[in-house]
Amino acid sequence: MADSATRFIKRNRPPRVQIAYEDPYDSEKNVELPFVMGVMADLSGNSSAVEKDPMAERKFTQVDTENFDDYMDAVAPGVSFNVDNKLGEEEGEKLGVSLNFSKMSDLDPGEIAKQVPALKKLLDARDELANLQRYMNGKSGAQDQLRKLLADPEMMKLLAEKRADINDDNEEGGEESEG
Repeated sequence: MADSATRFIKRNRPPRVQIAYEDPYDSEKNVELPFVMGVMADLSGNSSAVEKDPMAERKFTQVDTENFDDYMDAVAPGVSFNVDNKLGEEEGEKLGVSLNFSKMSDLDPGEIAKQVPALKKLLDARDELANLQRYMNGKSGAQDQLRKLLADPEMMKLLAEKRADINDDNEEGGEESEG
């Protein structure tokens, strides 16, 4: 029976690690064992949205490169914690962070930053500056206009107010179209 299980594993998913040892009763024969490992762990973190089964009812789940994102989505790992707020001006202020992951790409730094509102604002501003830089590339007249604009605090204040009005209008329009 063990021999047929070994053949099944070799046929369907050959193991990457082969353990071979000499049979103590027959010194000319080598016995190979496939390396199969079972891990029992709570990988959902401290803020998972998925309710966990009692330990006695849990079953092993085969996880490999093909189904890893599906497994992460099913487990819904998450973590919540507080960190020192380096973005604020007050010292000792804490920033609450709650991260949820449903696929491996959610662990990328940019994706993590999108889940923290304060960091998302900075990321959006960086993207807008990069877009502006691409637009301005090679346009000397536009660069001169931008320098003049940056040197005029009144104009900057007016543009900031105008942008806030546009954002408010867009948010109100988005809510109406969804409902």
